[in-house]
Amino acid sequence: MFAWAAQSVPILAVTGLAAEARLATGPGVTTILAGGNPARLRSLLQSRVKPDCRAVISIGIAGGLDPILVPGDVIVATGVAAPDRWHTASPSIARRIAARLSNHPKRVIMADIAGADSAVLLPSDKRSLRSATGALTVDMESHVAAAFAAQHGLPFAAVRVVCDPAHRALPDLIATALRPDGEVSFGNVFSSLWERPIQLLALPRLARDAAEGFRALRRCRELLGHSFGMLDCSEWVGEAEVCDLTTYRPPAPVAASHVTASAKAS
Repeated sequence: MFAWAAQSVPILAVTGLAAEARLATGPGVTTILAGGNPARLRSLLQSRVKPDCRAVISIGIAGGLDPILVPGDVIVATGVAAPDRWHTASPSIARRIAARLSNHPKRVIMADIAGADSAVLLPSDKRSLRSATGALTVDMESHVAAAFAAQHGLPFAAVRVVCDPAHRALPDLIATALRPDGEVSFGNVFSSLWERPIQLLALPRLARDAAEGFRALRRCRELLGHSFGMLDCSEWVGEAEVCDLTTYRPPAPVAASHVTASAKAS
């Protein structure tokens, strides 16, 4: 495919929240969101008669699994641990994204992330997932997006920004707080608060964490620019790999400052 023709096909940005989708959108990008519902996301992706994209990126906020992470830290995925398998991210794209983000004011790390089909709310569950996968963060879209990319032979990338750190428990209302369009369901939130008013105590801290996460995510989007810096994806086709979790060993995390100068220049 000629370069100009390839660039006319958009990057597909997969998000869970409407606020994430608004940040992700831009020239060369088509966004899709499912309101934090992996089953709905699978259905939306499978309903596409053909992929109509040249690469897939999962982008948004995430829960921290590694205790060293704080709100605003940025993870560029090297792979995604799903409940039953592991998907690679394109190594070339990951390095290029990390290079573009190397001047981000927050910490940027290349490492594995995890995908979950339900919200991971408790520190004990975060520790268990970290122990089982070696992943640094967890979200509810990346494993679905990675599987879709693998199914269609498309390059895959993910950029996730820490919102809630590993030691922080999230209130139960989080599990039902979103509408299908990714906006907050205030009815569900108020209903949950009515049943368990003690959840109110967690909201100020959660709001501060989310604000920090979205500031960092906005800066990521600014630094990545047009098509998330993926103007020509043809060189990355065929880099994807899928394997069983029992045989996979995650790579050591790498700081973006250690990305090679050649990647920065590319």
